[in-house]
Amino acid sequence: MKHYLLLAASITVLGLSACKKNDADSPAATSTMAGTEDTGMAAGGATDPAMAPDVAASSPAQTFANDAAASDTFEIESSKLAQDKAQSSKVKAFAAQMIKAHTDSTAKLKAAAAKSSPAITPVPQLNATQQQALDDLNAKSGADFDTAYIQAQTQAHQMTLDKLKAYSASGENAPLKAFATTLIPTVTAHLNMAKGL
Repeated sequence: MKHYLLLAASITVLGLSACKKNDADSPAATSTMAGTEDTGMAAGGATDPAMAPDVAASSPAQTFANDAAASDTFEIESSKLAQDKAQSSKVKAFAAQMIKAHTDSTAKLKAAAAKSSPAITPVPQLNATQQQALDDLNAKSGADFDTAYIQAQTQAHQMTLDKLKAYSASGENAPLKAFATTLIPTVTAHLNMAKGL
């Protein structure tokens, strides 16, 4: 798992570096995600590199908020796929729960970020690993989809739980730290549900 997390972090850094270059090449490119709806994580807006902030200058709080927003985006979008492609009724029911839970989580994240000083706007851009997993899921159907979805949900919830625990323990932004602490039991429950599918 540590190797996977290191790989995911490396891919994220590379992807975010590319985003920084795009921002530098396009001065008109600015983040407009503040007006996005709670579920406003449609793949087009969520993965457009021009929407990414200058991550090299991001604070740890902004980085955490972006990671949490991207996690919600992945959960919502992959679970929407499950509503259409899954074969198992249990997988479809789990996916419906994930859409609701992560829509609620997005609203809570935005509220916590708005209370920050200065206020933070979470950018729900998927990292390269998340986008690849979403693309892989989109190419599958039936029982193959179910297996891949369960695996993706298990890995994604484990990574999210690790980040929440880390920020809860050492984060410096009080509203985001409270958000992380509050969300740990929910994400733990989701992880256990995914493992039980």
